[in-house]
Amino acid sequence: MDMDRIIVGVDGSPSSIAALKYAARLAQALHAPLEAVTTWTYPPMTGAELVIEWQPEQDAQQILDQSVVAAFGDAPPDGLTRTVLSGPPARTLIDLSETAGMLVLGSRGRGGFAGLLLGSVSASCASHAHCPVLIMHTDDNGTDRG
Repeated sequence: MDMDRIIVGVDGSPSSIAALKYAARLAQALHAPLEAVTTWTYPPMTGAELVIEWQPEQDAQQILDQSVVAAFGDAPPDGLTRTVLSGPPARTLIDLSETAGMLVLGSRGRGGFAGLLLGSVSASCASHAHCPVLIMHTDDNGTDRG
């Protein structure tokens, strides 16, 4: 693994797309590899019919691909790696941080409560990551505030 790589957690939220844009600028300035990561897990209560029809890895890949397009249009940064992993977002990103130079996250993801300053994933990663963590704050429209 490249210990200088910048990992950005992406969940399709405006905040994570702003984080992806900012992480790309950092990666270019630092000549560091950039890896966009989306995770997925099965919901705790899953009926058999849902499991048969639902393809969570494909859904996660679609969210990641759509986020890259939202951030960069049809010109993603050279060398951008897209990774979809099974596992809880915070734990997965914290594990990945062991071999990263920086972890970049949005302040609030898809599952957050609107009044929270930080989402649970970004707060957990800020507390437990093994590398520096940059948390992007955006306004309600996803506009970068930092």
